Amino acid sequence: MIVPHTTKPTVPARTVPARPVRKAVVPAAGLGTRFLPATKATPKEMLPVVDKPAIQYVVEEAAAAGLEDILMVTGRHKRAIEDHFDNAFELEQALAAKGDAVRLDAVRDPARLADIHHIRQGEPLGLGHAVLCARRHVGDQPFAVLLGDDLIDPRETLLSTMLDVRERYAGSVVALMEVPREQIHLYGCAAVEPTEEEGLVRVTGLVEKPSPETAPSAYAVIGRYVLDPAVFDVLDRTPPGRGGEIQLTDALHTLAADDTVHGVVFDGLRYDTGDKADYLRTVVRLACTRADLGPEFIDWLKWFVAELERGEGVGRGRRSAA
Repeated sequence: MIVPHTTKPTVPARTVPARPVRKAVVPAAGLGTRFLPATKATPKEMLPVVDKPAIQYVVEEAAAAGLEDILMVTGRHKRAIEDHFDNAFELEQALAAKGDAVRLDAVRDPARLADIHHIRQGEPLGLGHAVLCARRHVGDQPFAVLLGDDLIDPRETLLSTMLDVRERYAGSVVALMEVPREQIHLYGCAAVEPTEEEGLVRVTGLVEKPSPETAPSAYAVIGRYVLDPAVFDVLDRTPPGRGGEIQLTDALHTLAADDTVHGVVFDGLRYDTGDKADYLRTVVRLACTRADLGPEFIDWLKWFVAELERGEGVGRGRRSAA
């Protein structure tokens, strides 16, 4: 679906700049059931993508967009996330003693990315509830929400674009991606109207995981939001929705009635590291972009695919075990 340009006026840009966004919330309290048994004792957000946990890519994205204050909403058995973004004195001392400056920097980097805080979501009551848990920390400021297992390729500028839209129009901004109709039931879905700006739409309504037959569009809400603090009052009075959970989608549907929600249509690279197949694709794609790994790994991939095409099977031959 392509949203055409139109001369219909959008919400006028503010003459007074909106308050800058400086805070981000990263919900990371999910149980990771799609990755059991690996996630029985390891948070799904800590599964490695090449040599960094998935959630570090998310924090790096927020920091690169200028978000200096990050609150992670975690749950029980998520202590590893807190430890990863803390200093590791003994390990740092050991690496320093060896003169291993490269690994020492890699170990120190997570704690230097931003001012990182943690709070626990006491009950698994949904994404809307996880965002509501951040209310005291965020206060009356606008803030971004980045889902902990939803990765945007580091070369993309989606979050920065969303922050720019928020600055110009205020209100809330969601990231949208066009998906095949048969997959829309996996996402929140937005009803949209075009604006005069390419890649920017006005969101008129949202529904959580509709059937393909009832979905208002093929635009799925993906895991990036820039939210006005007004969302907290709406979440506070939003009853449990689909799955018995408090849905952020339902709260945004309420806000959209006032023409205060925009959508940035994204057609770049996104990875769902909560899905097994997409997780594997993510590792391969990002490994191929690495200067230290890419050339050799790409060479091996070409050889491996040739082996498969010859029908020689997986895991056979000397080089397949390299």
